[in-house]
Amino acid sequence: MGADVCWDPAAEQPAARQAAWRSMNAVCDGDKDAWVALFAADAVIEDPVGPSMFDAEGKGHRGSDAVAAFWDLTIAQVERFEFVIRDSHAANDGREVANVGTITTYLPGGYVVDTDGVFIYRVGEDGLIRSMRAHWETDRALATARQVEHGK
Repeated sequence: MGADVCWDPAAEQPAARQAAWRSMNAVCDGDKDAWVALFAADAVIEDPVGPSMFDAEGKGHRGSDAVAAFWDLTIAQVERFEFVIRDSHAANDGREVANVGTITTYLPGGYVVDTDGVFIYRVGEDGLIRSMRAHWETDRALATARQVEHGK
C-alpha cells in the first residue's frame, strides 16, 4: 500500500501536519501498531463527527483501547486507501491542522468509495495526536460507491 499525500514530508512542517501525514501513511501501510502509537493515551477520534454507524452516541472513541478498536472496526475493513489532500490549514502554533481532501477506500468485493471532508488533527507538545475529528457526510460518501474491476 502506498500513500498519495500531496505535501512534502521532508520539508519543515507544523507538528500537527506531520502527525496527520504519519497517520495517513500508517493507514496506507496497514500498520496498526504504528498508527496507534501516534495517539496520546487520552486521545479521541471522531470520524465522522457526531452520531454515525461507527459511533451511535456521537461521543467519539476515547483512549488507547478505543483508538485500537476504531482501527479494527473501520480501517482494518478496507483493502486499500488513497489520500489526496487538496489544502491544509495549520493553526499559528502548529498544534492543529485542518486538511481538506478526499479519502478513497477500496472495499472487499471491488467497491470503491470517495469520502470528501475536512480532517482536523490536534497534537500535544510531545507531537502525539490528542484528537482527530473528521467532518464528512455518510450519504455523500455512499453516493460515490461504485464497483470496479479488481486491481484498477
